[in-house]
Amino acid sequence: MPDANTAVLEFLLTRRSRPAKILQAPAPDRAALLPILTAAARTPDHGKLEPWRFIVLERAALQRLAEAVETCGAETERDSEDIAKARKQFEDSPLCVAVVEVRKPSEKIPAIEQTYSAGAVCLALLNAALASGWGANWLSGWPSHDSGFCRSALGLKDDERVAGFIHIGTASSVPPDRPRPDIDAITTWVDA
Repeated sequence: MPDANTAVLEFLLTRRSRPAKILQAPAPDRAALLPILTAAARTPDHGKLEPWRFIVLERAALQRLAEAVETCGAETERDSEDIAKARKQFEDSPLCVAVVEVRKPSEKIPAIEQTYSAGAVCLALLNAALASGWGANWLSGWPSHDSGFCRSALGLKDDERVAGFIHIGTASSVPPDRPRPDIDAITTWVDA
């Protein structure tokens, strides 16, 4: 039998994101965030392409993004409720890391695998923040998919896109667990 890391397995079996709306200051400072980013960057990456990068959004940047959401939402005639919800995600966040997918040209590694790697970085970042004792939540929403917003507010290039916004701070409460998938219903065992 292999050596098990039962503490890590127990963490993964009980991990629970903290809703962004309950996150508050303090957030990790740069020294505390560096090992979290380092852990996230150890994600599977076929071809060692590093098809992702991080943009750490501190308070002043988050306020600027909240205002940019308002402007972009009005320009694109979004529903006022959608604008308010998207704005709140940045306005209330103590710290946010934008995980940016940066697809790299490769004859061996398909674009979809690079997208999967960027998604894996989001989950690894979320779990590293939670394992470090912080509250964290992975959000997206329409701003992450709006190329105009991403270019103007985040400075993304045409070949880049947001894989996720990982909000990190101190959770003001512990949310109850939510229903989890029925493993028997979603698992097929094949023995021949």
